[in-house]
Amino acid sequence: MKIDAKMIGSLLLGWFVPGLGHVYLKKFWKGGIFFVCIMSMAALGLFMGGKIYSFQTENPLTILAFFSDLGSGLLFILSKIFSFGLGNLKNTTFEFGTAYIAGAGLLNYLVALDAFDISSGKKK
Repeated sequence: MKIDAKMIGSLLLGWFVPGLGHVYLKKFWKGGIFFVCIMSMAALGLFMGGKIYSFQTENPLTILAFFSDLGSGLLFILSKIFSFGLGNLKNTTFEFGTAYIAGAGLLNYLVALDAFDISSGKKK
């Protein structure tokens, strides 16, 4: 399989904004549904006081949390610029919120890979 610019573009756009890789491939419904679902999951996590992790080397689990949060693409970048998603340990929903944010990032990786597969011709 030869990797071309369309395949890389759909993968990177899909990572940067959930569903954008599918929109780029003219799969508007799928892209819209993925965007709404993943961003809703991340927004719920933020409203519950969840934390978006930065890269830290003290604990191997925080490295894994960083990579799962990085999957949210633009949300991760904006959280570092505008200082939101710092987490509130006093909230009883802190752990659930953090898990929602991490889950949204991991789902976005899968959605971006799905866009890559569609652009490569492996899927329709």
